[in-house]
Amino acid sequence: MVLFELQNVSKHFGGLQVVKDLSLAVEKNEIVSLIGPNGAGKTTVLNLITGLYKPDAGKILFDGRPLSGMDVHQITRLGIARTFQNLRLFLNMSIIENVMSAAYSRTSANWFQIIARTGGFWKEEQRIRQLAEQKLAFFGERLVGYRYDQPAYSLSYANRRRLEIARAMMTEPKLLLLDEPAAGMNPKETQEITHLIGRLRDELDLTIILIEHDMGVVGGISDRVIALDHGEKIAEGNFDAVATDPLVIEAYLGRNENMVRK
Repeated sequence: MVLFELQNVSKHFGGLQVVKDLSLAVEKNEIVSLIGPNGAGKTTVLNLITGLYKPDAGKILFDGRPLSGMDVHQITRLGIARTFQNLRLFLNMSIIENVMSAAYSRTSANWFQIIARTGGFWKEEQRIRQLAEQKLAFFGERLVGYRYDQPAYSLSYANRRRLEIARAMMTEPKLLLLDEPAAGMNPKETQEITHLIGRLRDELDLTIILIEHDMGVVGGISDRVIALDHGEKIAEGNFDAVATDPLVIEAYLGRNENMVRK
Protein backbone atom coordinates (compact mmCIF):
# COMPACT_ATOMS: atom_id res chain seq x y z
CA MET A 1 0.00 0.00 0.00
CA VAL A 2 1.44 3.37 -1.06
CA LEU A 3 1.35 5.82 1.86
CA PHE A 4 3.22 8.73 0.33
CA GLU A 5 3.93 9.87 -3.22
CA LEU A 6 5.61 12.66 -5.17
CA GLN A 7 4.39 13.07 -8.73
CA ASN A 8 6.62 15.09 -11.07
CA VAL A 9 7.50 17.63 -8.38
CA SER A 10 9.74 20.59 -9.23
CA LYS A 11 11.08 23.51 -7.20
CA HIS A 12 13.35 26.38 -8.11
CA PHE A 13 14.67 29.41 -6.29
CA GLY A 14 15.19 32.21 -8.77
CA GLY A 15 17.18 30.73 -11.63
CA LEU A 16 18.33 27.71 -9.60
CA GLN A 17 16.45 24.46 -10.19
CA VAL A 18 16.68 22.55 -6.89
CA VAL A 19 14.20 19.72 -7.54
CA LYS A 20 13.36 18.71 -11.09
CA ASP A 21 10.42 16.54 -12.15
CA LEU A 22 10.88 14.20 -9.17
CA SER A 23 8.58 11.22 -8.70
CA LEU A 24 8.77 8.64 -5.94
CA ALA A 25 6.45 6.45 -3.90
CA VAL A 26 6.85 5.09 -0.38
CA GLU A 27 4.97 2.02 0.84
CA LYS A 28 3.53 1.81 4.34
CA ASN A 29 6.17 0.62 6.86
CA GLU A 30 9.04 1.08 4.41
CA ILE A 31 12.32 2.72 5.34
CA VAL A 32 13.47 4.67 2.29
CA SER A 33 16.78 6.54 2.27
CA LEU A 34 17.50 9.58 0.12
CA ILE A 35 21.19 9.89 -0.69
CA GLY A 36 23.26 12.18 -2.85
CA PRO A 37 26.09 14.70 -2.64
CA ASN A 38 25.68 18.06 -0.92
CA GLY A 39 23.33 20.25 -2.92
CA ALA A 40 21.47 17.30 -4.44
CA GLY A 41 18.12 18.62 -3.16
CA LYS A 42 17.49 16.09 -0.38
CA THR A 43 16.55 18.52 2.41
CA THR A 44 14.51 20.58 -0.05
CA VAL A 45 12.43 17.45 -0.68
CA LEU A 46 11.68 17.19 3.06
CA ASN A 47 10.82 20.89 3.17
CA LEU A 48 8.37 20.38 0.31
CA ILE A 49 6.77 17.38 2.03
CA THR A 50 6.25 19.28 5.30
CA GLY A 51 4.93 22.45 3.69
CA LEU A 52 7.89 24.72 4.44
CA TYR A 53 8.22 25.17 0.66
CA LYS A 54 5.48 25.01 -1.94
CA PRO A 55 6.23 23.08 -5.17
CA ASP A 56 6.29 24.98 -8.44
CA ALA A 57 4.84 21.96 -10.24
CA GLY A 58 3.66 18.44 -9.49
CA LYS A 59 1.64 16.78 -6.74
CA ILE A 60 2.45 15.60 -3.23
CA LEU A 61 0.07 12.93 -1.92
CA PHE A 62 -0.18 11.50 1.59
CA ASP A 63 -2.51 8.59 2.25
CA GLY A 64 -4.15 9.42 -1.07
CA ARG A 65 -4.75 13.04 -0.10
CA PRO A 66 -3.08 16.00 -1.88
CA LEU A 67 -1.05 18.26 0.42
CA SER A 68 -1.00 21.27 -1.89
CA GLY A 69 -2.18 24.46 -0.19
CA MET A 70 -1.85 23.06 3.33
CA ASP A 71 0.09 24.83 6.06
CA VAL A 72 2.79 23.13 8.12
CA HIS A 73 0.54 22.55 11.15
CA GLN A 74 -2.18 21.02 8.96
CA ILE A 75 0.31 18.58 7.42
CA THR A 76 1.58 17.69 10.90
CA ARG A 77 -1.96 16.92 12.04
CA LEU A 78 -2.42 14.57 9.09
CA GLY A 79 0.47 12.47 10.41
CA ILE A 80 3.81 13.73 9.04
CA ALA A 81 6.62 14.69 11.42
CA ARG A 82 10.30 15.45 10.94
CA THR A 83 13.63 16.10 12.56
CA PHE A 84 16.22 18.55 11.29
CA GLN A 85 19.86 18.29 10.25
CA ASN A 86 20.61 21.19 12.61
CA LEU A 87 18.93 20.42 15.91
CA ARG A 88 16.02 22.68 16.79
CA LEU A 89 15.48 21.97 20.46
CA PHE A 90 14.50 24.49 23.12
CA LEU A 91 17.83 24.22 24.92
CA ASN A 92 16.79 26.14 28.04
CA MET A 93 13.61 24.15 28.50
CA SER A 94 13.59 20.84 30.29
CA ILE A 95 13.60 17.49 28.50
CA ILE A 96 9.96 16.80 29.35
CA GLU A 97 8.90 20.32 28.35
CA ASN A 98 10.58 19.92 24.95
CA VAL A 99 8.53 16.81 24.24
CA MET A 100 5.30 18.21 25.67
CA SER A 101 5.62 21.31 23.49
CA ALA A 102 4.98 19.21 20.37
CA ALA A 103 1.52 18.16 21.58
CA TYR A 104 -0.08 21.54 22.12
CA SER A 105 -1.33 21.74 18.54
CA ARG A 106 -3.48 18.71 19.43
CA THR A 107 -4.62 19.80 22.88
CA SER A 108 -8.34 19.80 23.64
CA ALA A 109 -8.10 22.67 26.14
CA ASN A 110 -9.66 25.91 24.88
CA TRP A 111 -8.20 29.41 25.25
CA PHE A 112 -10.28 30.21 28.36
CA GLN A 113 -9.14 27.03 30.16
CA ILE A 114 -5.53 27.82 29.34
CA ILE A 115 -5.65 31.45 30.50
CA ALA A 116 -7.74 30.75 33.62
CA ARG A 117 -5.78 27.58 34.49
CA THR A 118 -9.02 25.69 35.09
CA GLY A 119 -9.35 22.09 36.20
CA GLY A 120 -9.84 21.10 32.56
CA PHE A 121 -6.52 22.72 31.69
CA TRP A 122 -4.61 20.86 34.42
CA LYS A 123 -6.25 17.57 33.44
CA GLU A 124 -5.14 18.11 29.84
CA GLU A 125 -1.65 19.11 31.02
CA GLN A 126 -1.36 15.87 32.97
CA ARG A 127 -2.49 13.85 29.96
CA ILE A 128 0.15 15.47 27.76
CA ARG A 129 2.87 14.89 30.36
CA GLN A 130 1.97 11.21 30.65
CA LEU A 131 2.10 10.87 26.87
CA ALA A 132 5.49 12.61 26.79
CA GLU A 133 6.82 10.20 29.43
CA GLN A 134 5.66 7.27 27.28
CA LYS A 135 7.51 8.62 24.26
CA LEU A 136 10.70 9.19 26.25
CA ALA A 137 10.49 5.68 27.74
CA PHE A 138 11.01 4.32 24.22
CA PHE A 139 14.65 5.41 24.52
CA GLY A 140 15.35 3.45 27.68
CA GLU A 141 17.04 5.08 30.67
CA ARG A 142 18.75 7.86 28.74
CA LEU A 143 15.91 10.41 28.92
CA VAL A 144 13.71 9.34 31.85
CA GLY A 145 13.44 9.68 35.61
CA TYR A 146 15.52 12.47 37.11
CA ARG A 147 16.42 13.61 33.59
CA TYR A 148 12.87 14.84 32.90
CA ASP A 149 13.57 18.19 34.54
CA GLN A 150 17.11 18.65 33.26
CA PRO A 151 17.58 21.36 30.61
CA ALA A 152 18.09 20.09 27.08
CA TYR A 153 21.47 21.84 26.87
CA SER A 154 22.82 19.42 29.49
CA LEU A 155 22.39 16.43 27.16
CA SER A 156 25.10 14.87 25.04
CA TYR A 157 24.81 15.41 21.30
CA ALA A 158 23.53 11.87 20.73
CA ASN A 159 20.84 12.28 23.39
CA ARG A 160 19.79 15.60 21.89
CA ARG A 161 19.20 13.69 18.66
CA ARG A 162 17.08 11.18 20.55
CA LEU A 163 15.14 13.99 22.22
CA GLU A 164 14.33 15.56 18.86
CA ILE A 165 13.00 12.22 17.63
CA ALA A 166 10.93 11.88 20.82
CA ARG A 167 9.43 15.31 20.18
CA ALA A 168 8.54 14.30 16.61
CA MET A 169 6.93 11.11 17.95
CA MET A 170 4.72 13.24 20.20
CA THR A 171 2.69 14.36 17.17
CA GLU A 172 1.64 10.72 16.58
CA PRO A 173 2.98 10.53 13.01
CA LYS A 174 2.42 7.89 10.39
CA LEU A 175 5.34 9.15 8.30
CA LEU A 176 8.57 10.23 10.00
CA LEU A 177 11.19 12.23 8.11
CA LEU A 178 14.71 12.03 9.54
CA ASP A 179 17.32 14.50 8.27
CA GLU A 180 20.81 13.08 8.94
CA PRO A 181 20.04 11.53 12.36
CA ALA A 182 23.57 10.07 12.65
CA ALA A 183 25.41 13.30 11.83
CA GLY A 184 28.20 14.02 14.31
CA MET A 185 27.96 10.68 16.08
CA ASN A 186 30.79 8.29 16.88
CA PRO A 187 30.68 4.67 15.59
CA LYS A 188 28.96 3.30 18.72
CA GLU A 189 26.32 6.03 18.68
CA THR A 190 25.81 5.52 14.94
CA GLN A 191 25.17 1.81 15.50
CA GLU A 192 22.67 2.66 18.25
CA ILE A 193 20.76 5.17 16.10
CA THR A 194 20.60 2.63 13.26
CA HIS A 195 19.02 0.11 15.64
CA LEU A 196 16.67 2.81 16.93
CA ILE A 197 15.39 3.63 13.44
CA GLY A 198 14.58 -0.03 12.90
CA ARG A 199 12.64 -0.11 16.19
CA LEU A 200 10.66 2.98 15.17
CA ARG A 201 9.38 1.07 12.16
CA ASP A 202 9.00 -2.37 13.74
CA GLU A 203 7.54 -1.39 17.15
CA LEU A 204 5.68 1.84 16.37
CA ASP A 205 4.45 0.93 12.87
CA LEU A 206 6.06 4.02 11.33
CA THR A 207 7.01 4.68 7.73
CA ILE A 208 10.36 6.47 7.47
CA ILE A 209 12.09 8.63 4.88
CA LEU A 210 15.71 9.08 5.83
CA ILE A 211 18.42 11.45 4.62
CA GLU A 212 21.84 10.18 5.63
CA HIS A 213 25.45 10.51 4.45
CA ASP A 214 26.69 7.57 6.53
CA MET A 215 26.44 4.65 4.13
CA GLY A 216 26.74 2.19 7.02
CA VAL A 217 23.42 3.50 8.36
CA VAL A 218 21.83 3.55 4.90
CA GLY A 219 22.95 0.03 4.05
CA GLY A 220 22.05 -1.31 7.48
CA ILE A 221 18.48 -0.09 7.67
CA SER A 222 17.02 0.79 4.25
CA ASP A 223 14.42 -1.24 2.40
CA ARG A 224 15.05 0.96 -0.62
CA VAL A 225 17.49 3.72 -1.56
CA ILE A 226 16.87 6.66 -3.90
CA ALA A 227 19.84 8.67 -5.13
CA LEU A 228 19.46 12.31 -6.15
CA ASP A 229 21.81 14.63 -8.00
CA HIS A 230 20.97 18.24 -8.82
CA GLY A 231 17.39 17.57 -7.79
CA GLU A 232 16.86 14.64 -10.14
CA LYS A 233 16.52 10.94 -9.36
CA ILE A 234 19.51 9.11 -10.83
CA ALA A 235 19.06 5.66 -9.24
CA GLU A 236 16.60 3.64 -7.17
CA GLY A 237 16.68 0.14 -5.72
CA ASN A 238 18.31 -1.83 -2.93
CA PHE A 239 21.45 -0.46 -1.31
CA ASP A 240 23.95 -2.60 -3.19
CA ALA A 241 22.46 -1.77 -6.57
CA VAL A 242 22.35 1.96 -5.93
CA ALA A 243 25.78 2.14 -4.27
CA THR A 244 27.42 0.54 -7.32
CA ASP A 245 25.44 2.46 -9.94
CA PRO A 246 27.85 4.37 -12.24
CA LEU A 247 25.74 7.55 -12.08
CA VAL A 248 25.80 7.50 -8.28
CA ILE A 249 29.56 6.93 -8.18
CA GLU A 250 30.02 9.79 -10.63
CA ALA A 251 27.80 12.09 -8.56
CA TYR A 252 29.83 11.47 -5.42
CA LEU A 253 33.34 11.16 -6.87
CA GLY A 254 33.19 13.10 -10.12
CA ARG A 255 33.52 11.80 -13.64
CA ASN A 256 36.48 9.55 -14.37
CA GLU A 257 38.76 11.41 -16.79
CA ASN A 258 39.68 8.21 -18.58
CA MET A 259 36.00 7.56 -19.23
CA VAL A 260 35.59 11.11 -20.54
CA ARG A 261 38.48 10.64 -23.02
CA LYS A 262 36.89 7.47 -24.30
